Amino acid sequence: MPSLRLVLSLFLPLAIGCGSAAGDGATVLSGPPTFAEAGPPAVTVATTSGQLDVAIRWSPASPVKGSDAVELTILDSSGAPVDGMSVAVVPWMPAHGHGTVAPVITRTAPATFVANPVYLYMSGEWQLRMTFTGAFDDAAVATVEIP
Repeated sequence: MPSLRLVLSLFLPLAIGCGSAAGDGATVLSGPPTFAEAGPPAVTVATTSGQLDVAIRWSPASPVKGSDAVELTILDSSGAPVDGMSVAVVPWMPAHGHGTVAPVITRTAPATFVANPVYLYMSGEWQLRMTFTGAFDDAAVATVEIP
């Protein structure tokens, strides 16, 4: 039977190597995302048609290079939540013409969704390209700068 020291000496380098998978100084969320519920959202963007607004909150509150999460709340022109919608999110880096891994979208409340992970692995300008289907078919784009 191998000793504990031998097992650790074989396993520890693997564990350390796996911890740096985000690479290039990127961070990885540990645990479920948290969003600041008090106060205004980080940004609110209008959809292409102008019929809806999307209130956006980030986790962490200021997005970082690496793994982030975003909360989207769909509102009508009077600020009331619009339920019965589906959402898709594509993180996109326009300067390079590429996206990244599609996040998993989870409905957390009526008209509110969380996209996680939103993997913004390079510094620069990123877009969240959002499409909405349901009561309205629409789209929106939010921009964020990653240091």
